[in-house]
Amino acid sequence: MMPTEATTTSDAPILLVGGSGQVGWELRQCLPMFGPMVVASRTPPASLRQPQWQPIDLLNPESIRKAVRAVRPRLIVNAAAYTQVDRAETQSEMAHAVNGNAPGILAEEAARLGAALVHYSTDYVFDGSKATPWTENDEPRPLNVYGESKLAGEKAVTAAAAPHLILRVCWVYGLHGGNFVKTILQLAQSRSELSIVDDQVGAPTSAHTIATATASILSQAGRDLSGYLRERGGIYHLSCGGETTWFGFARQIFEHRRQVCPALETPKLNAITSAEYPTPAVIPMNSRLDTRRLRERFGLYLPSWEEALAPCLDVLLTERPELASAGGSKAA
Repeated sequence: MMPTEATTTSDAPILLVGGSGQVGWELRQCLPMFGPMVVASRTPPASLRQPQWQPIDLLNPESIRKAVRAVRPRLIVNAAAYTQVDRAETQSEMAHAVNGNAPGILAEEAARLGAALVHYSTDYVFDGSKATPWTENDEPRPLNVYGESKLAGEKAVTAAAAPHLILRVCWVYGLHGGNFVKTILQLAQSRSELSIVDDQVGAPTSAHTIATATASILSQAGRDLSGYLRERGGIYHLSCGGETTWFGFARQIFEHRRQVCPALETPKLNAITSAEYPTPAVIPMNSRLDTRRLRERFGLYLPSWEEALAPCLDVLLTERPELASAGGSKAA
């Protein structure tokens, strides 16, 4: 175990690493309820000014250590990640630096300070071969570089021996950043037909659900975050309830879109197989996560994926006019 340099105080800030992405933006809304928060990122997120911002370069180990030591947080929440799954196949070094090495350094620095760490991982650590939802006891076997890099991050965090919580999430989407929901709505502006994969199964999970579940767990810890996570931490699966395919996900998006914007034309959806839509990265066929451990340990009952999707679509379709307009000419 790494020697503790100094025990952090209960009024020390929370350090949120990565505040501009899907989950990071939602965490920026939730975490301030627990006290002062500093966001660490390469550049300041919109509407955030110093001293709430700390520069950090996740490709540079010294920059990571410098950022943590400057803030001296009682809790580090790492929402930063390299998420370009296909691009990771040719940018393996960068993916491993951000997803594998950086979380380990954050955990080492947390251990030095006596601080705790919350880190997010992915269903892609599994190979998708199982017929039932994956449990925390199942052995990870990633199929692609992205999954390998995220698994490396899990192992590095665990090895550092800081009190930690690793939350594996599935099929993430949200109001901010790029994701399947926004891509589908954008494609509907210009295409009369869309072909969507219908043989990969998972549970779409909103960034809002992930952030609020994280906040719920932290609220149970009280003032002793490190002690609480040392006792109850580890790896947990966090995803919305139910299951669907990417095709079913797209169909639900357009069903809700019809309710909010009935005048808009709905593209014809064609169900295809993974073999008909080859990608550089091999994608697991079964991404379902068993969340019983999360429910039993923290009493968290997460919404169904349909329930969580509706409010996100409502905001996107009412506050993002470009996603709710007829767009240009339709072309298959």
